[in-house]
Amino acid sequence: MVQSQSIDLEEVQGSVEEVTLSKCQRAADTVNGPVLVEDTALCFNALGGLPGVYIKWFLSSIGLDGLNNLLAAYSDKSVDAVCTFGYSKGRGQAPILFQGRCSGKIVPARGSTRFGWDPIFEYNGKTFAEMTTEEKNQISHRAKALKELQEWFEKHGDDV
Repeated sequence: MVQSQSIDLEEVQGSVEEVTLSKCQRAADTVNGPVLVEDTALCFNALGGLPGVYIKWFLSSIGLDGLNNLLAAYSDKSVDAVCTFGYSKGRGQAPILFQGRCSGKIVPARGSTRFGWDPIFEYNGKTFAEMTTEEKNQISHRAKALKELQEWFEKHGDDV
């Protein structure tokens, strides 16, 4: 049985992988059992990967216009959206990471503002916010990471 729990975990500073590994291990230790955690990053290439895993805080602090303004002085508007799932069998068990990436560019906001930074992330001429759910689920960073995770569980499900 899968059960969703909201656990307040201190997040370490570091790379996408380091943050997810730490979060997963802390969650497994807290619940004393198997866990699956997810972390999302938005990495601006002109800024050396920032805001990265801190996108949630950047977005809440400066908004969509502010994120665009971070790149105002740069011609490079390219960006990687990264989703990383971490799975651990439980306390003391090393987490396994599953990662998906989607490359795009940052543009002025277009489309629905119902979900985070979707209005400023453009992929092949459309922002995520302008796409249907089905279109987005074909190419998104989260869909790719989830596919990796599903394939791993199909292969190793008996060991879980």
